[in-house]
Amino acid sequence: MAIETPRVRTDIIEATEFPDLVARYAVRGVPRTIVDDRVAIEGAVPEPNLLDAVLQAAGGRGDSA
Repeated sequence: MAIETPRVRTDIIEATEFPDLVARYAVRGVPRTIVDDRVAIEGAVPEPNLLDAVLQAAGGRGDSA
């Protein structure tokens, strides 16, 4: 999504180098996707699930996360 629009930003963090972020975001597995500090997704998910999480974080109608 970040490639398609400048309104989305993606950061990739190496968990072993940032233990404080691992603790802050309760990372138990990878990948862990955090959307707007509101919605978390553990593991690889299909694109529709990721879109649902983005919509949920934005206050839209996301159904799965």
